[in-house]
Amino acid sequence: KSDKKDGLEHLQRILLSEILGEKNISLTSTQQGISIIQSRLKGKKVLLILDDVNTHGQLQAIGRRDWFGPGSKIIITTRDEQLLAYHEVNETYEMKELNQKDALQLLTWNAFKKEKADPTYVEVLHRVIAYASGLPLALEVISSHLVGKSI
Repeated sequence: KSDKKDGLEHLQRILLSEILGEKNISLTSTQQGISIIQSRLKGKKVLLILDDVNTHGQLQAIGRRDWFGPGSKIIITTRDEQLLAYHEVNETYEMKELNQKDALQLLTWNAFKKEKADPTYVEVLHRVIAYASGLPLALEVISSHLVGKSI
């Protein structure tokens, strides 16, 4: 089996396990996972958050809104707008990058756990902000690696 296929089956098992409250769900294939999701979750109202989706197969394996009960919501984060169009996503929201001031504040709070950073770090922090292009998640990930580190 390929890692990609194992990954999709793993996601399907997590989805089914979390929603149904069952442990040790066994799947022989991604297609079987799709069938079980469609049949067992049809009447369930779910909030499903799919983060950093980058392939068509991920959305195919995990679900469409009509696989779940009325009132269900699926939130998808991706950089690929074509994926959203192909899967007929009806509402989109484009995240804007943080401005320099807000990016610096987020980075400082996450890296140093305080409002203001030591002035000797300012140049490095501005380089990090430029590197992360003001994207909040990128800033949080990078700042988590800066905690307790020297310049």
